Amino acid sequence: MEKLHGNTVSEQLQEIEQIKKVRELAGKLKDIKIALLTTITATGKPHSRPMYTFELKDDGIIWMFISRESRKVKEIEANPEVVLNYSNPTHDLYVTINGRAEISNNPTKVEELWSDRFKAWFPYGKDDPNLCLLKITPEEAEYWDSPDLLLAQIVNLVKNTFSGNAYIEGENKKIDFTKPDAAPASRPENAQGISVEKREL
Repeated sequence: MEKLHGNTVSEQLQEIEQIKKVRELAGKLKDIKIALLTTITATGKPHSRPMYTFELKDDGIIWMFISRESRKVKEIEANPEVVLNYSNPTHDLYVTINGRAEISNNPTKVEELWSDRFKAWFPYGKDDPNLCLLKITPEEAEYWDSPDLLLAQIVNLVKNTFSGNAYIEGENKKIDFTKPDAAPASRPENAQGISVEKREL
C-alpha cells in the first residue's frame, strides 16, 4: 500500500478509502493492456486512438508513453480533459474513465516503466528525445461487469423466472475519485463508498 500522507486519523482514513476505490478499479483493468484514449481536437471533435497502459497502482495515476511530436500532446495542452475506454469482451467487461491529463518528463518514472518492447516506437530507448509520459488522474470511473460463466447466467435467469423478478445481468458501478465519501442519494452504497446499480435488460 502507498504510504499514507494524512496528518490526522480522519485524513488517513480518507486516503485508505480512496485506495480501496483505486484497487476496485485496478482489479477490473488488470487483464486489459490497451485503452482507447479520447482527446478533444482544435475543432472541438473527439479523437480516439489505442494506447498501451501500465498497471494501476495505489496512487491511482494512469501512465502512458507518448511521442512529443504527436497531435495528442497539443490537444491535451489545450484541453486536459480526456476519456479512457477499456474492454474485455471475453468476460463482458467494459470500463470508462474520465480524467485530467498532463505531459510529464519524470525520468524516474520513465526508468520504472521502460521496457525494450517500446523501442519499436522510440528507437533510442528510454533516452529518446521524443519520449515523454502522459499522466492521467482519474476523476470518475464506471464499469459494466457481467458474469463470465454461462452457467451463472443460466442459474440467475432461472431463479428470476420462477420468482417473477426481472433478469439482472451483472453490475454497473460508478466510482467518484473527486469526492471520496460522496455517492448519489438514489443509489445504494457499499462499504467502499462506491455507488452500485444493478444492470437490467
